[in-house]
Amino acid sequence: MKQNPFKIASLGIQHVLAMYAGAVIVPLIVGGALGLTGEQLTYLVSIDIFMCGIATLLQVWRNKFFGIGLPVVLGCTFTAVGPMIAIGGQYGISAIYGSILVSGIFVVAISKYFGKLVRFFPPVVTGSVVTIIGITLIPVAMNNMAGGEGSPDFGSLTNIGLAFGTLLFIIVLFRFFKGFVRAIAILLGLAGGTIVAYFMGMVNFSAVAEASWLHMPAPFYFGLPTFEVSAILTMILVAMVSLVESTGVYFALGDICEEKLEEKDLASGYRAEGLAIILGAFFNAFPYTTYSQNVGLLQLSGVKTKNVIYTAGAFLVLLGLVPKIGALTTIIPTPVLGGAMVAMFGMVVAYGIKMLSAVEFSSQENLLIIACSVGMGLGVTAVPELFAQMPSSIRILTDNGIVAGSLTAIVLNLVFNVFKRNQAAQQPSFAEQKAS
Repeated sequence: MKQNPFKIASLGIQHVLAMYAGAVIVPLIVGGALGLTGEQLTYLVSIDIFMCGIATLLQVWRNKFFGIGLPVVLGCTFTAVGPMIAIGGQYGISAIYGSILVSGIFVVAISKYFGKLVRFFPPVVTGSVVTIIGITLIPVAMNNMAGGEGSPDFGSLTNIGLAFGTLLFIIVLFRFFKGFVRAIAILLGLAGGTIVAYFMGMVNFSAVAEASWLHMPAPFYFGLPTFEVSAILTMILVAMVSLVESTGVYFALGDICEEKLEEKDLASGYRAEGLAIILGAFFNAFPYTTYSQNVGLLQLSGVKTKNVIYTAGAFLVLLGLVPKIGALTTIIPTPVLGGAMVAMFGMVVAYGIKMLSAVEFSSQENLLIIACSVGMGLGVTAVPELFAQMPSSIRILTDNGIVAGSLTAIVLNLVFNVFKRNQAAQQPSFAEQKAS
């Protein structure tokens, strides 16, 4: 594809729009639960978007020390939402950032060794993880198609019609167009859906009018961090879980871009995430991880150049500095976002299935790994209160369908494939036994 600046910018904006809603909802949920003022919440949202851009640039820029060097977009991890609210409620907001800071340092320290675990992530694990990621995101798309969970007109014919109209428009663009139009089909779908929604009286510009023109990051905006042992251990566990999620995304992107990932590449990727977490704590933002919805968008657009992601990262930094510009993306009605999300999240599922095609399906062990991990991921997503009676430290691993399903795949692969191979290698053959 020719490196036309306008095309690169359009594709970059499309990546921003794909992850923007997910990135914004974390500070809104956490800030609301902690009772922050409107001014504090505005800072939290703006600095989060700014740091998403910085974290993305750190990850895409491959160098000797950090950066996976693949077209990956980073955003704040949903896994940390519950733990952050619990820590803030018990110890105060300063303890949240103390625990995030230590967890980031921990990730940087172990990145070299965590990369050596690559052999524990064969296609049966990575394919299952990517499939689980897509499946567990589908309910988010469905809720948005209906108008957003808790909305008074949830499931109305207007919302459903707008959502399916947006999805149909994207499908039509894919069916009848090629090249650049097909590459930005999601962006055009969002724009078209928003225009239709405007004439239906569903677009509200008040957020743009109220937003300020300039916002500068302020280190330790909420005060100096404090350190509590239990909070630190909790956030380190969250960081480890995020690395597991990111590993599946790294392999998916490596497959899409036809690049073979080695241990040093994974270590650089983990190190970049650790640096992003440290900076997040410094500027009172959040822990960051790879965003799978952008993998789906990459697969849909077919454009794999890193220039697009560099542009997306720059746009995120700009949006974080100029909240009034960033507020423009918030006028997209929820049903329109939901319609586009169905295509993006569904593509993640499809790519996970494609990765699983490399698995030896004649092995009953592999079938059981896939069955249990996908079943656990979908089950926890459908019934999130299943483990409500477990200790909070355990619920970090069980409250999130992606985490629960991913860990199930990893553990079962160890049991059925890794340990079994090791035992077989240690056991003497029949010829050796006869010789002795």
